[in-house]
Amino acid sequence: MGLVRFSHTLFALPFALTAATLAWGRHGFSAVSLAGIVTCMVAARCAAMAFNRLVDRDIDALNPRTAGRHLPAGLLSARAVCLFFLVSCLLFVCSAAIFLLADNPVPLIFAVPLLVFLCGYSLAKRFTVLAHFWLGVALGLSPLGAWIAIRGWETLWELPLPGLLGLAVMFWVAGFDILYATQDADFDKKAGLHSVPAKLGIRGALWVARACHVMMMGCLVPLCWLAGDLLGMPFQMALAGVGFLLLVEHALVREDDLSRMNAAFFTVNAVLGIGLWLVVLEEVVRRTVV
Repeated sequence: MGLVRFSHTLFALPFALTAATLAWGRHGFSAVSLAGIVTCMVAARCAAMAFNRLVDRDIDALNPRTAGRHLPAGLLSARAVCLFFLVSCLLFVCSAAIFLLADNPVPLIFAVPLLVFLCGYSLAKRFTVLAHFWLGVALGLSPLGAWIAIRGWETLWELPLPGLLGLAVMFWVAGFDILYATQDADFDKKAGLHSVPAKLGIRGALWVARACHVMMMGCLVPLCWLAGDLLGMPFQMALAGVGFLLLVEHALVREDDLSRMNAAFFTVNAVLGIGLWLVVLEEVVRRTVV
């Protein structure tokens, strides 16, 4: 219905699939886990976005940048979005139950607490400047969740690999969310909302975003060693590509020119995540399929 952009799902889904691909490379592919991961990711994104639009509809109506969104513009009713939210939540829980077919109850056990945490981000900017990092953690849980959905609690010693990938996603998402929030720096300050741009100004926010993306690269580099013989030179070359795309993203957004924000936010980040996953997929398939 246009309320949720599928492109937003492409931010976290490729990293969940990257972790899943590495897990499959070690322990064998499972169609059940693939179906569960994809449907969980889509349902979670739909639920979180619908909740965000519901609780922010009054704020969105006051912000010129967001006043044209479906709820403040009257294109959808709050009742319809609430129904969409509930259906998405139900779909997420049902998707988590798919893993029972693989004798793994862990996703279902944590389904509701995870949804609460994901939706909590929408309220965070009302009381903490760390809201960007809340979103980062929410999406950063996707690689760890995908790994546990495949392996359960059987191999805790393997968790540093998806955990480090999750940290990379956390810093990546927090960084680009801070970049995106520079568009609303003045509005957030006037409305009493908490954000890094409202607190530090656009220049300070850009430096925090850069630091986040440096930390992201620092988390990705050790994956070459943690993954053992599953990743090699192509992955290292892909990391160089990730670094280049991050440089492009920051070159597109300047303190005195935010007009290219959509190109930096949507295009560059989607290419980054999907590109890295495709390289990992090729490497794992080439090294494991005889």
